[in-house]
Parts: sequence; structure tokens; C-alpha cells
Amino acid sequence: MQVLDDLALAGARVLVRVDLNVPMQDGQVSDSTRIDRAVPTLSELADKGAKVIVLSHFGRPKGKVVPEMSLAPLAGPLGAALGRSVTFADMEGATDAVAGMAGGDVLLLENLRFDPGEEANSESFAQRLAALGDIYVNDAFSCAHRAHASTEALAHLLPSAAGRSMQAELTALEAALADPKRPVAALVGGAKVSSKLAVLGHLLDKVDQLIIGGGMANTFLFAKGLNVGASLCEKDLADTAREIMAQAKTSGCEIVLPVDVVLAKEFKAGAGSDVVPVDKVPDGMMILDVGPASVRDLAERLTVCRTLLWNGPMGAFEIAPFDEGTVKVAQAAAAQTKAGVLTSVAGGGDTVAALRHAGAADEFSYVSTAGGAFLEWLEGKVLPGIKALED
Repeated sequence: MQVLDDLALAGARVLVRVDLNVPMQDGQVSDSTRIDRAVPTLSELADKGAKVIVLSHFGRPKGKVVPEMSLAPLAGPLGAALGRSVTFADMEGATDAVAGMAGGDVLLLENLRFDPGEEANSESFAQRLAALGDIYVNDAFSCAHRAHASTEALAHLLPSAAGRSMQAELTALEAALADPKRPVAALVGGAKVSSKLAVLGHLLDKVDQLIIGGGMANTFLFAKGLNVGASLCEKDLADTAREIMAQAKTSGCEIVLPVDVVLAKEFKAGAGSDVVPVDKVPDGMMILDVGPASVRDLAERLTVCRTLLWNGPMGAFEIAPFDEGTVKVAQAAAAQTKAGVLTSVAGGGDTVAALRHAGAADEFSYVSTAGGAFLEWLEGKVLPGIKALED
């Protein structure tokens, strides 16, 4: 696919699809990560004299105008991040607003999902957008799993390229799975095996070690005949877990499960806890984290790994003391990355929050802000927004 270096930008009207679906609290942006990720591309385009027209969605208005889901309040924060003025227009005023732009100007358009044509991948809505620009740039990997007008149809109507954030994301993902340094480990955590079945199946042939944590690990422990007490466990998926373990053996992939666990009678801050080997879990107790022996085992494994793919927490990291396993393993991965011996790529769901909680996010080689797109990529699916750029 083309990148910004392949485009003649001076004076061109450039439609840039970014993801400004940021969390808001009391009318203020509470996490500016996605805005920050858009800055390199938008700044480069403006600096090179392009007329920059920013496209994004916000929330799920379902094809209707919902005032509280307007992107207008984000013009200010986006302008502050860029260090330049950002104007705003709805779709009705877009043509006139674009006509009045000079090279280097930045215009933010209204929430694309106010029009039902966006999520329907409507050709006519894509043509309305295309009429506003000369070039299309997709810088929203987090939306690439959606075949929407602004992520798929539009790419076929104008000369198209990947933005810097998209380029960095794809480079990181390729380094993690397409052409990784070995040994490769994938750490997959989270609550339910059912939500990660496709991920686990795809990774078995790709990685040397598959580390399973969180509530998912309980299902695998149960499938091995161990008591998991009152823990979160999908007992109906025991046969599936056994199939995955058998398939892993055939593929030469080692399934790594906890060797000890942290138990409590209830999930609340400061709850009394105990550490036991995985074969000593009593009835009535819940597994809420991996234990210290498991942490030491994983830290040791990371010293010989050269590539790590991380998706999901090791335990109930939201509440102490059940965050300790996630924190310590994340810090071990960060240390190996900082030492230059490990390529670490993380993303999806609670992963970013867990790594930030551990103070390790900035030390990882790459942390994706994408949720669904990252998971679908882990599942080996073709992402429509990526394929459109390749086409």
C-alpha cells in the first residue's frame, strides 16, 4: 500500500480517516491517546501544505443526529494537540468550508455515523465524501475491521494511502507474527475462552509458547481435571480446551498455564487472599490472579523469548491485591524490551489499561489502541480497511 511519502501533498485536499472516539467525562476528554496518535499524520500533512479534512465517528448514533455525540467539542482538544487552529463543519456546510481552506488548514467534519450511509458502506455517501477531497488517507487501524463508507468504499474512489499511525501499527504487527524473531510467545488473558477461541486457534501455528492467563486459564485447568472452586470458569468448554491443548501438541506449541494461584472468597479491594498450587484449590474459593511462582516462571521464560504478543490481563487487575501478577509480568516484559532483547507488541480490550496500571506501557515496543481490529487481526481475519488500501 502507499504511504504519505508516495503522495504529492502541497495544495491537495486530503481526507484523513482517524479515530477520535475518545472517552469523555463532564464534557472533557478523559484519555487523549487516540487524539495523540492522529497528530503525526495530521501535522505532517498540514506542514506539507495540504488542506487537511479530518473524518471520524463518535459513539453509536445509529444513523441519526444525536447532539451529545457531536464531534464539535473535539475541535479544541485536537487543535491544542496539533498546535494549530482546527475549524469545524457539519456535512451540510462541508463543501463551503472546504472551498474556503488554504494549504495547512485543518477542518474537522461532523460525526460520520450521523448519516446511515456510513455504517452501511454506502457508495453514495462515500461519493459525497470523495467530492470533498483529492486524496484519501486512512490512519485509523482501530476502525479497519469495519467495512464502512469512510474506511472501505472511500479508499476505492480516490488515490489512497496509509497514515503514519496505520503504518506503524502494521509494521509492529508484522514484526510480531508475520516475520518475528524466535522464540515467540503469545500471552492471552481475559475472562472467557469463548471470546478468544478464534485467537487461540490462529496462534497455535504461529507461536512457540501460548501463555494463558485470567479467567481463561481456569477453564483449561478444569479441563485438565483440576478443581477451580467458585472461580469464573466455562465448564461447558472443557472439551474445546482439551482440543486446543491436543492441537498445540501437534503444532509444537507449548501451552503455559499457572502453577500457583491467588485465591479469595470474594472479589473486592483488600479482600483476604491466599496463595496455593493449582492442584490445591478448595471449594468455595475464587482464583483471581496468578501466584508468585507463576510470575517467576513467566519472567524466566521472557528472558529467552525474542518476540512477545500480549492480549489481556493475567488476573483481576482492577483491584489490589489481584493486580500483582499482571503488574509483575508486564514489568518483566518491559525490562526485557528496554534491554533491547525483546520485541513486545500489545493491544486489545483491557490490555492498554492493564499495562498502564503496571507502568509498563511506554516501555513496550508497540501498544495498539485498537480493540476489535486487533482481536480480528489476531484471529487471522482480513480487515476490510486494510484490504481496501492494498487494493
